[in-house]
Amino acid sequence: MKIVRLFTLLSLLFTFQASLAQDSNYKVVFDMTSNDSVNQQALIRQLRFIRNSSPNSKLEVVIYGQGLDLAIKGKSPQEEAVKHLVTDEGVSFKVCGVTMKRYNYVKSQLLPGIEIVDDGIFEIISKQREGWGYIKVAH
Repeated sequence: MKIVRLFTLLSLLFTFQASLAQDSNYKVVFDMTSNDSVNQQALIRQLRFIRNSSPNSKLEVVIYGQGLDLAIKGKSPQEEAVKHLVTDEGVSFKVCGVTMKRYNYVKSQLLPGIEIVDDGIFEIISKQREGWGYIKVAH
C-alpha cells in the first residue's frame, strides 16, 4: 500500500512539474544581491534548468547591492556563463543604476548585453505587478 501511495505521489509531482515546464507564461524575476560565488553558481544553474525545461520562459535577473560583481567584467567566475545567457532572448540581466553610481562603475565596465535600470527594487516590483514570479537568490 505504501508503494502505491509513493508511486501515486511521484506521478502527481511529475505531472505537475511537466505542466509547469510547458507553461508559455512562465516568467520569473531573480533578485541578486550577493557576491557569494555559491549564490552565483546557483543562479546560473537555475537559469539553465528553467530555460532547458521551459524554452518559452522569460527570466530576468535584477542585480543590485553587493551582487554587482556578477555583471562587471573580470569580477566573477561566472562571467562566461553570464555572457552566454545574455545571448538567449528569454533571459535578461539588469543592474541597478543607483548601485552602479554608489560603487563608481560605468556602463563600459558591464559585461556585454547587460542593461541598466534606474532602480533595481523598482524593477522587481514592476515585474511582480505584471504577474512575474519572484526568487531571492540566497543560500
